[in-house]
Amino acid sequence: MPDYEHPAPADLTLLAVLRGLADPARLEIVRHLATIEEASCATLLGERPRSSMSHHFQVLRESGLIYTRVQGVQHFNSLRRAELNARFPGLLDAILAD
Repeated sequence: MPDYEHPAPADLTLLAVLRGLADPARLEIVRHLATIEEASCATLLGERPRSSMSHHFQVLRESGLIYTRVQGVQHFNSLRRAELNARFPGLLDAILAD
């Protein structure tokens, strides 16, 4: 299984990050990942359909919010906190504090 592409920190845009956070399911995933180091996609699914969650993970990756690493058939996600804080200081903390 191929690795996913992730935008470079310099390529992150505020519009893309906010778009990634605009959906309640994606915001919930980011909030959950903010409390742990990483989680598998299966752990983050909850009661949601797998097909719609694939889309949410893709949007989160493309917006630069999460990093997904592949290990065998498992996909592990982590919040790109350091990159986001470097690019947009204080933004993530403000969003997570709400």
